[in-house]
Amino acid sequence: MKTVLMVAEKPSLAQSIARILSRGSMSSRKGLNGACSVHEYSGAFEGQPARFKMTSVCGHVMTLDFLGKYNKWDRVDPAELFSQAPTEKKEANPKLSMVKFLQVEGRGCDCIVLWLDCDKEGENICFEVLDAVLPVMKQTHSGEQTVFRARFSSITDTDICAAMARLGEPDHNEALSVDARQELDLRIGCAFTRFQTKYFQGKYGNLDSSLISFGPCQTPTLGFCVERHDKIQSFKPETYWVLQAKVDVDKDRSLLLDWDRVRVFDREVAQMFLNMTRLEEEAQVEATSRKEKAKQRPLALNTVEMLRVASSALGMGPQHAMQTAERLYTQGYISYPRTETTHYPESFDLKGPLRQQANHPYWADTVKRLLAEGLNRPRKGHDAGDHPPITPMKSATEAELGGEAWRLYEYITRHFIATVSHDCKYLQSSVSFRIGPERFTCTGKTVISPGFTEIMPWQSVPLEESLPTCQKGDTLAVAEVKLLEKQTSPPDYLTEAELITLMEKHGIGTDASIPVHINNICQRNYVVVESGRRLKPTNLGIVLVHGYYKIDAELVLPTIRSAVEKQLNLIAQGRADFRQVLGHTLDVFKRKFHYFVDSIAGMDELMEVSFSPLAATGKPLSRCGKCHRFMKYIQAKPSRLHCSHCDETYTLPQNGTIKLYKELRCPLDDFELVLWSSGSRGKSYPLCPYCSNHPPFRDMKKGAGCNECTHPGCQHSLSMLGVGQCVECESGVLVLDPTSGPKWRVACNRCSVVAHCFENAHRVRVSAETCAACEAALLDVDFNKAKSPLPGNGTQHTGCVFCDPIFQELVELKHAASCHPMHRGPGRRQGRGRGRGRRPAGKPGPRRPKDKMSALAAYFV
Repeated sequence: MKTVLMVAEKPSLAQSIARILSRGSMSSRKGLNGACSVHEYSGAFEGQPARFKMTSVCGHVMTLDFLGKYNKWDRVDPAELFSQAPTEKKEANPKLSMVKFLQVEGRGCDCIVLWLDCDKEGENICFEVLDAVLPVMKQTHSGEQTVFRARFSSITDTDICAAMARLGEPDHNEALSVDARQELDLRIGCAFTRFQTKYFQGKYGNLDSSLISFGPCQTPTLGFCVERHDKIQSFKPETYWVLQAKVDVDKDRSLLLDWDRVRVFDREVAQMFLNMTRLEEEAQVEATSRKEKAKQRPLALNTVEMLRVASSALGMGPQHAMQTAERLYTQGYISYPRTETTHYPESFDLKGPLRQQANHPYWADTVKRLLAEGLNRPRKGHDAGDHPPITPMKSATEAELGGEAWRLYEYITRHFIATVSHDCKYLQSSVSFRIGPERFTCTGKTVISPGFTEIMPWQSVPLEESLPTCQKGDTLAVAEVKLLEKQTSPPDYLTEAELITLMEKHGIGTDASIPVHINNICQRNYVVVESGRRLKPTNLGIVLVHGYYKIDAELVLPTIRSAVEKQLNLIAQGRADFRQVLGHTLDVFKRKFHYFVDSIAGMDELMEVSFSPLAATGKPLSRCGKCHRFMKYIQAKPSRLHCSHCDETYTLPQNGTIKLYKELRCPLDDFELVLWSSGSRGKSYPLCPYCSNHPPFRDMKKGAGCNECTHPGCQHSLSMLGVGQCVECESGVLVLDPTSGPKWRVACNRCSVVAHCFENAHRVRVSAETCAACEAALLDVDFNKAKSPLPGNGTQHTGCVFCDPIFQELVELKHAASCHPMHRGPGRRQGRGRGRGRRPAGKPGPRRPKDKMSALAAYFV
């Protein structure tokens, strides 16, 4: 019997596919990484009995990164990143141990079926999975096919079973195009980003962005926003005049007429036309027309149109809308949401999805009528050859989905029903009048058949006042002719929907990456989202784009990236060589980078006008250990300390608050310590600005605080405050936070674990003694007699937080209480040291225990 491994892109997808293929008769278990389940069942594969194992990954298995020293900004010239810096594939999320998990499940399997998403990224993940699994699968020597690719567009019984019946092979060319894009974005983006970040953050204090990033797609996206801003700023309003006439139909009704000349920009000319018409008493009908017109139903829905509508009509940002659509897809409510196609193939079953909606409380009548009268074939759109348009696959209610998921699903469903409905038909009437020598017109619309606007009422033809029945030669009394003075108005800032349209038009990004690029320029503080989801550039975004234009306009114009995207598509089609495209593009951008570096003074001139130098920014906080003058704390991102006397800048931990730490000084360099805190329920630790930026010990990383410093005598160091190995991560040590009383806490110096203990204790100290059972440091705890929880109202106790039964009662258990050492019986902790890291630099500490939680009330911040 063959063993077949099947891999999907997400755990929820794997479960849904396995349930369909096994017809519900499957067994499930958790995989070794805890994030992915394995669903097993028996069946037939290629006409032979087989045992199936369906599991998943969690997106990309691997990610591309530079090797070793090339990840250190201070040790490498950014220009080296274009060619000299070697890259490697690393696990995208090491904590998931995805490669090991895939190898364990794939060991000894005969075949593998890849159920990854059917787009270029999905093809790339296929080969990441194969790189992990093929070496441990059974080897065949007969040329028998062992790797299969399932292609599907929705999670329905019909689509999944059909995909299983017509398995193909993964597309290596599409995977290579993704590899090329990843390497180009990594090398180009990192080189420009590192250079301009270091250059400008070293000179200006109020940039308010932790990273001055550049991206081959991100920067042209920002360019569109700044281009619109420049048009608004340079706009000069012009005054113009409009002639408006009103005629009486009867004593209770009048009509406003539109001037055929529309407007004039000369006041004297406008006054002349007014003088020629104001004394006329009658308006003569010169022509009438009645014409039947049609408003076309929409094209089938693709990703870009969905994102446009989500932003403009539903108020959902593109990235959030995409995430919501992906959840609807994995739950089986809609088809695959990443598609450029707006045309349904002839073979597509339109009635199937429509029947699913026949009993929906909101549109059942419309759907039943369509099914009874016959569907109208959707309009012929664009066939990109990827996936069918986005289609609702099963019925859902607002109570079932809730909130924004329902609003997006409702739009997708209404749009689909509209595509198979009839066009909206209306009668457009027009009457032309002459008042003196000038001509005026009045138009009106009357709906004949609402068609698709019945299901999309916001698209309906606006109700207009019906026109009187007139014939050529009839006259109506002129009630008024007047001159209106108006001004031209500037364009508004781009909406997200308009930006998406521009990106699609110029080939910037893909349907999947467009939301990411828009989100990036928001995250970098290059634009802010205002009411109506309009994107207003910040000073930083404006100066960067103007600087690129000044030095090399191609860095911000969409033309060069559009050309690169075309080359990547040729790789995907097998019509261009991966290495040649990569080498040529990197060579072009390397030359541009060198010119940019040589010409950076041009952008710097613009920066000087908009931003303040470091010395003029921030407020005095702590003293420099070199000159003993106050350093200024710059709170704007990235937060840092700057000594204007020494002209030195010291980076601080981000996303928290900084304050002076009791005016205490570091024993190594005499810098005043500062305290970083993430909030009242989070972690906090002191740090020396100099040691954090220039680590004094080998085992201390740049950016570390005193809780990672191994100084043997400093009262703030890991050596003095370390308690024991972290209960969650491999390399961390739990360190007592001496500032946290009376709500004492112990926090890991590497991960986000924070443990709360000994509430209302008067004092907590780390003892020099260690636990005989687990080697963790003992804690000396003093309580006030009035609030003492100790037996017999005692006020002092020394013990191990992991092993002491008295301390066990004083710790709030929030996770997995059964994992506490005291609950596992005697003798099981022997050999599992919990040493607290009080050791000479460079020597390994005791091994981390296997239990996932201790008695500490650990939670993730």
